[in-house]
Amino acid sequence: MMSVIKPLQQWLLALIVVLFVGQALGHGMSEAEKLSIIDGGNLRYMWLGATHMLSGYDHLLFVFGIVFFLTSFKEIVKYITAFTIGHSVTLIYATFNGIQINYFLIDAVIGLSVSYIAFANLDGFKRLLGIKAPSLLAMITGLGLIHGLGLSTRLQQLPLNKDELLLNIISFNVGIEAGQVLALAIMLMFLASWRKAASFKPFSLFSNYTLIAAGGFLFLMQMHGYSHVSNPDEFGFSADNHIHEHIKMNEERAAALIKQNNHNSID
Repeated sequence: MMSVIKPLQQWLLALIVVLFVGQALGHGMSEAEKLSIIDGGNLRYMWLGATHMLSGYDHLLFVFGIVFFLTSFKEIVKYITAFTIGHSVTLIYATFNGIQINYFLIDAVIGLSVSYIAFANLDGFKRLLGIKAPSLLAMITGLGLIHGLGLSTRLQQLPLNKDELLLNIISFNVGIEAGQVLALAIMLMFLASWRKAASFKPFSLFSNYTLIAAGGFLFLMQMHGYSHVSNPDEFGFSADNHIHEHIKMNEERAAALIKQNNHNSID
């Protein structure tokens, strides 16, 4: 029994660390990242897309939930393709048309999507609600659309080139998919190596209940962030002390540095 509990404790500790680090770094993009793509071109957009997916704990938790009980290659391809189509459609459409939605609200819904997929994995609709679960394929596609809006908010933080906007978007999306494939390969190898062990059943229950809790935690944290953005004065601090003001100042500094860089190039 202890041989099962110890790795579960380590898995939970790693997840908590990832969530707290992600909350500290999840929103906004550093000036260094913005400036680094000026001379990097579309290859840089691809790189940022890949690194964003590999560090996007909410997207990764959702994908982990999707593939948790899938064993056939056909099923894995079907559901991951549905998710990929969903997030690619809204990523490209929203960014190309400049559609922006508050990222705290989007990430709050993404947090709930993590809880949803784990709840479905545990057959919660039938066992707890006594109803038939919605089509998993349809739900994954729909939730993929939401995830795409979250990816679009990140992409629109970049200094996009209006003359090459579509190519910038596609390059970023290609990077996203490359990062997803790499993460997916690691997840599948991890699950395959454990699936035949006697400890997999308690691990699966623990993991999916943890995903439900993690999704709820993400939802509450994002809604807390949204409340700071929408009503900063209610918390006893001026707006200058809130994250949205810091992001705004970072964006202004980045814009000034880009302008100075362009001016120096002309000189």
